[in-house]
Amino acid sequence: MASTSARITPALTIDRERGQIAASGDWVVATAAVAEDLVARAALPGDGRVRLDVSGIGLLDTAGVWLIVKLRDAVTAAGHAIDVVGMDGHRAVLLKQVESHEDDVLPEPVKPVKVNPVIAFLDRLGRHACDQAHDSRWVLSLLGAAVATIGLGLVQPRRLRITATLSNFERVCIGAVPIIALMSFLIGAIIAQQGAFYLRQFGAQLFVVDLVGVLALRELGVLLTAIMVAGRSGSAFTAEIGSMRMREEVDAIQVMGLNPVEVLVIPRLLALIVALPILTFIANLAALAGAGVVSWLYIGISMSTFLDRLNSAVDVQTLMIGISKAPFMALIVGLVSCVEGMKVKGSAESLGRQTTVSVVRSIFLVIVVDGIFAMFFATVGI
Repeated sequence: MASTSARITPALTIDRERGQIAASGDWVVATAAVAEDLVARAALPGDGRVRLDVSGIGLLDTAGVWLIVKLRDAVTAAGHAIDVVGMDGHRAVLLKQVESHEDDVLPEPVKPVKVNPVIAFLDRLGRHACDQAHDSRWVLSLLGAAVATIGLGLVQPRRLRITATLSNFERVCIGAVPIIALMSFLIGAIIAQQGAFYLRQFGAQLFVVDLVGVLALRELGVLLTAIMVAGRSGSAFTAEIGSMRMREEVDAIQVMGLNPVEVLVIPRLLALIVALPILTFIANLAALAGAGVVSWLYIGISMSTFLDRLNSAVDVQTLMIGISKAPFMALIVGLVSCVEGMKVKGSAESLGRQTTVSVVRSIFLVIVVDGIFAMFFATVGI
């Protein structure tokens, strides 16, 4: 094969009077830049039929044929009829191949249409609302399936997976006691210190006991415990079920004739419903202990005085108000975490996204439910 320097430079001879275009030289990749410039600057003949003679071309490859096709199309676009001569034998086959793939060229990217910001915001808001409605149907559907499965388990106790439930209870409750107790102890200590700092100005630092007792037992104990459980156990449930979805283990459970709700969801729900009231009780004790230590060291209230004042400020009803919220919050955390786990697709990105959504949505719903309970108890005068 001849070297690039030995190749003949392409040329175009245009006879405007006779309506002829003659191509000569080597039309190959090595000379494509020169040939393309010739095609771009070619002065097209006048009116009438145009004759494109390519018999004078020496070497010809796909790049050269593509430029000839481009020249032919330019003549046609200018409104002239054109005859291509000299394209015989293997060159004709090459021309057909290029023509058959001419439509495969990618189109130019379409510029995005500018959308009014207000319309774009309303569109996103509507889509988000539809997604929330879809997720709510998922949760309600899972709740109905769970209730039906538990009801069937009461009739046929062997369907309740006690071993799996106890295993999940150990992870959710026993494993969470240290962090829940430490967090609640610190929260109780902080509330007592801040309350004493401001109440001391009025000589009412003794009322710190009332403040911590009512706030911890009614609100903070159960709320912070539910939030911690949502971040610790709820995310774990979502990741576990999501991983099973990715490995198609949930599909395998169905193929074996088992109910995924009965196998995967019910043990986790029951473990959460039983564990959260216990953890709430432990959190309440830890918060009061933290408040007692700070009251003794920072304010100078003795433990006997602290306990006497606490006994007069709170009663069993105050304790039960907080603990009564725990099963409902546990149900919400369990349902949301299981639903988000079931929504995981086949990628690690999907698993991470649904785990994040599970934690955020669980915490949000727990706070909403706590607010609803607060308004209800205020309405009934408790």
